[in-house]
Amino acid sequence: MASQRAQDPDSMERVNPIVVSALALVRDRRLLMVTARDRDVLYLPGGKVEPGETGAAAVIRESLEEVSVRLERTSVRELFTVSEQAHGEPDGRLVEMTLFAADTRDEPRPAAEVGSLTWVTTADADRCPPAGVATLAQMSSLGLID
Repeated sequence: MASQRAQDPDSMERVNPIVVSALALVRDRRLLMVTARDRDVLYLPGGKVEPGETGAAAVIRESLEEVSVRLERTSVRELFTVSEQAHGEPDGRLVEMTLFAADTRDEPRPAAEVGSLTWVTTADADRCPPAGVATLAQMSSLGLID
């Protein structure tokens, strides 16, 4: 008879977080967020950091892929990281999202899986997953958005 071992939550292996880089593009005290096609949830343009890729390289790649924005490489700067429950993932699976600011001369427009662009303030937090809510609060506390 095989012995059964009770699983102690403190000893369970932690699930690796989803590591993401996202663009914090602000205009007129509003933050650019996007929706995926056929969805209402707002999220920041960005995505997973690929193996061997830096966070800055990921945000440059993802900004072009999702919102057709070419970032000026020398202007890319890290703002902060939020760590929150990952939207649509099992409880306990975190997303660690690092926000980057950068200069661009391009006008954002939807590309790839992005359905629409929205310029938001903290008043739009009810449409965001946990990492988006945390980002809006942090951007507001830094005096960057309303």
